[in-house]
Amino acid sequence: MKVLVIGGGAREHALCRSLSLDPDVTALHCAPGNAGIAEVAELHAVDALDGAAVAALATELGAELVIVGPEAPLVAGVADAVRAAGIPCFGPSGEAAQLEGSKAFAKDVMAGAGVPTARSYVCATPEEVEEALDAFGAPYVVKDDGLAAGKGVVVTDDLETARAHANACDRVVIEEFLDGPEVSLFAITDGTTVVPLQPAQDFKRALDGDEGPNTGGMGAYSPLPWADPKLVEEVMETVLQPTVDELRRRGTPFSGLLYAGLAITSRGVRVIEFNARFGDPETQVVLARLKTPLAGVLLASANGTLADLEPLRWSENAAVTVVVASHNYPDTPRTGDPITGLDAVAAEDAPHAYVLHAGTRNEGGAVVSAGGRVLSVTAIGSGLTEARERAYAAVARIGLEGSQHRTDIAAKAAAEA
Repeated sequence: MKVLVIGGGAREHALCRSLSLDPDVTALHCAPGNAGIAEVAELHAVDALDGAAVAALATELGAELVIVGPEAPLVAGVADAVRAAGIPCFGPSGEAAQLEGSKAFAKDVMAGAGVPTARSYVCATPEEVEEALDAFGAPYVVKDDGLAAGKGVVVTDDLETARAHANACDRVVIEEFLDGPEVSLFAITDGTTVVPLQPAQDFKRALDGDEGPNTGGMGAYSPLPWADPKLVEEVMETVLQPTVDELRRRGTPFSGLLYAGLAITSRGVRVIEFNARFGDPETQVVLARLKTPLAGVLLASANGTLADLEPLRWSENAAVTVVVASHNYPDTPRTGDPITGLDAVAAEDAPHAYVLHAGTRNEGGAVVSAGGRVLSVTAIGSGLTEARERAYAAVARIGLEGSQHRTDIAAKAAAEA
C-alpha cells in the first residue's frame, strides 16, 4: 500500500514511524513533513490547507491511502477533496470536523446524543460573557469557539483574565469547571463501528506541578494504572458510540479519529472537548504501545470495513513522551537554534527510546528548531518508572539552547503504580 500523510508535527512523525514499520506499506510519503520524518518517508511540498493541491499530489503519487493529521486541513475539507478524487482518506469530512472546529457545534451534538458534559453558555457579546462568568463563578473556563491549535482555552480564578480572553474571541463557550483527573481516549471509526484505542493522559501546563500557561501539551503517558479498568467500556457506551450515532443520524457521518478529552469527576465521566484527529502528544505514547499494524486499521476506517477487523493487539509495556520546547514557548518561540545529541540518542537509547520531531527543519545539513514544541522524546519500559527513566535519559543527551521541558511527566502515576 502506498500511503501519504499530511502534516509536519510530532503526531505525523509518530504516524509515519508506525507506518514505516508496517510490512503492508510499500511506499511512504509525507507533506510537508519535517527533518525527522524525512528519515522514514519521502517529503513533498504542499499547502496542507489546499484540498485540490493535496488531492493532486495524492493522485500523482498513486497513493492508496491518505491520512490527514492536523485539525485545520480537516476543518478546511481536505479529506472531502481527496475522497472526491477517488482515493481512500483517513479523516472526517469538513462538516463532521466541526466537532472540533466549533465548540458550540460539539455541545449541540452532545446534547442530541445525551453525552455527559459540562453545563455551558455560548456567548457572542460582552453582556453575555458577563452573565455566564457570573453564573458559574471561579474557576472560570473560557473556550474560543473556533480552532486555536490547542491554546484557545483559559482556565483561571482571575475574573479579569477570563473576561479579557472571552472578549478577544469572536464567540466563546463558557462552562462550569470540571474537577478530577483528565484522560484522553481516542477511537477509530468508519461512521458506524467504533474501535477504542488505549487511554492516555497528557500535561497541558508549561511548568512542573501543572503551573504556568496552557500549551499544546508538554508530555503524555499510557497506560493509566489509576484508572478504572471499565473506563474504556463506559466511555464507549456513554460517549463515543452515541456521538458517532448522532452524527450519522444528522447526515454528517464521522469517519476517522474521534478524540474525547474527558474529566473523571466526582459525579462521573464528563466530556471536556472533542477533537477530530489524533492528539499530540498522546499519539506518541498510544502508537508506541499498539502492536497491530497501523495501515490496515486506518484503511478499514476509510473504506467502512472496521467491523471486519480483528481486535487490536496492545503491548503490556508502558510508554512516556517528554516534549522539548523552544525558548519562550508557548509565547512567541525562538527558532533557528541547532539541535545536538540526536545521533547519540539513536546510538545509545534505541530501540527503547527514540526522538519524534515536531518543529524542526534541515538547514545546511544541520537540524534546527522551527517551532514551539520541537521534539517529543518517547520511551517504552516494563512499567511507567522504567519508561520515564529511559525518556529522561534520552532528553539529557539533547542540546537545544534555551529549551525547556517538564521533569514530572508521569511521575505521580509511576509512584502510585
